[in-house]
Amino acid sequence: MNLPDQPNFKTHFADLLRQAASTLIEPDALPRIEMARTKQASHGDYSCNIAMQLAKPLRKNPREIASLLIEAIPDSPLLEKVEVAGAGFINLFLTHAAKQTFLQYVLKKGKTFGTGHYGQGKKIQVEFVSANPTGPLHVGHGRGAALGASLANILAAAGFCVTREYYVNDAGRQMDILTLSAWLRYLELNGIHLPFPENAYQGDYVKVMAQLIQQAHAERYVHQADLLLDGLDENVTDEGINTDLQLDRMIANAKQILGEDYAYIHNFVLTEQLGDCRNDLMEFGVTFDTWFSEQSLFDNGFVAHAVKMLEERGFLYQQDGAAWFRSTKFGDEKDRVVQRENGQFTYFASDIAYHLNKFERGFEQVINIWGADHHGYIARVKGALQALEQDPNKLEIALVQFAVLYRDGKKAPMSTRSGEFVTLRELREEVGKDAARFFYVMRKSDQHLDFDLDLAKSESNENPVYYVQYAHARVCSVLAQWEEGDISMLADVNAELLTSPAELGLLQKIIDFPDIVEAAAKEFAPHLIAFYLRELASEFHSYYNSTRFLVPEESLQHARLSLIVAIQKVLQNGLNLLGVNAPEKM
Repeated sequence: MNLPDQPNFKTHFADLLRQAASTLIEPDALPRIEMARTKQASHGDYSCNIAMQLAKPLRKNPREIASLLIEAIPDSPLLEKVEVAGAGFINLFLTHAAKQTFLQYVLKKGKTFGTGHYGQGKKIQVEFVSANPTGPLHVGHGRGAALGASLANILAAAGFCVTREYYVNDAGRQMDILTLSAWLRYLELNGIHLPFPENAYQGDYVKVMAQLIQQAHAERYVHQADLLLDGLDENVTDEGINTDLQLDRMIANAKQILGEDYAYIHNFVLTEQLGDCRNDLMEFGVTFDTWFSEQSLFDNGFVAHAVKMLEERGFLYQQDGAAWFRSTKFGDEKDRVVQRENGQFTYFASDIAYHLNKFERGFEQVINIWGADHHGYIARVKGALQALEQDPNKLEIALVQFAVLYRDGKKAPMSTRSGEFVTLRELREEVGKDAARFFYVMRKSDQHLDFDLDLAKSESNENPVYYVQYAHARVCSVLAQWEEGDISMLADVNAELLTSPAELGLLQKIIDFPDIVEAAAKEFAPHLIAFYLRELASEFHSYYNSTRFLVPEESLQHARLSLIVAIQKVLQNGLNLLGVNAPEKM
């Protein structure tokens, strides 16, 4: 049997049903035909509910319509039989020959099996992580990183032209707080002990940066440190610095005291934290095409430009000296300030400019991976885009719930006494990159994730990533025992010998892979790949435990080896989409 260059049995069967339905209803009135995989082999390989969709316009019983459609369906060498089931479902059975022939297609495609043309080269940007560069990445950032990186891989496999972007929040208050925190620790190293604000950055990494500054510059940045507390409450040394007003006053004092040297400390801590973030993510298997600077939006006048556009379109008004965006017109709960009375633009203003900039760079669709706590931010950002005459539907937001760590069946502490969260690096050191990447994407992003540390480290069938990787290693073990050892010999095997229910089931599972990749791209759902790999591994392990591969009969041996090599390729490709290794030995 000859198959087309890009065989798609679901599409083929949908076309057959479309032709059959055209005998009953005008083609323009025909609803979209959706093909679904059946859960049981006895119900066929694919199922369709078109008969139930046509019941109302045709005013007939769905089972009657299904029977008419089956009578009208064109002949196809790929179709074994068609049956009516239940209330009017149409179940279609793929021929054994089609499944067996598909095996050679998989072996030919190799590393590219699973890729498709659904995206049609559409330019799409995935922005994810984008954590403030004010400290190490924590386990919450890790889930967003794993999701974003996996989704970008899946979209690329589905035919999109993907750009991976990290938005660097290098402007604004948080970087000023980090700069002040590092300078205060630097002053301590030089014998000047001032009250350390409770709402400044407390982590040891701040002390490390202070040490690096002192080692390189000694006392150069001490200056008039005694002026740092000017304008604060007189009793601040007794009660501590614990208000935002006090903290902001200290930042203003630091800028005045340090002058041009403030920029050096600011840039130093930014570079250090951004470098640490890059390295952390690279060790996690996550890389970006673009690191976009928030500060560049101010330097290039783009924030002022975006705000002016809103004003020209009548979406700004002045109140109490500030400029407000009429975000309530777009479903937000209240209007939002974009420029304060002191002339400074808000973070929201730079966010508006950033999203406008994305579309002006030519992206046809934009996906943001945000923490679930940003849910309320969606309406105002989409509203601003609409006000700027951009299509808000081209912006998709995937919300990521937090991950909760468990050890010994109990919730593990997520932060230390000093307020430092468990870092992504610490998690990776404990369970490994592969387990962390796989566990993070096992559930839908908007669902809470219970991360079982003990399970992630275990070498058992209950550990999903171990279970999938072990399936791949088992195939490698069989191939290592094969004396001939030349996979190219499997190019023209007699796949008709693969007739057992287990073999036919595995062939159908392999056929499903490109459809799963496309579905994961459509739904922004990497967990679909994880689910699929677990199911494929389960079916393979059962087959492995019940079947001999290196049998004396060469034709049967080669047929079975070609099947498990195809399974190996699918496991490799699927794990690669999730950023997980496919080891040859375990």
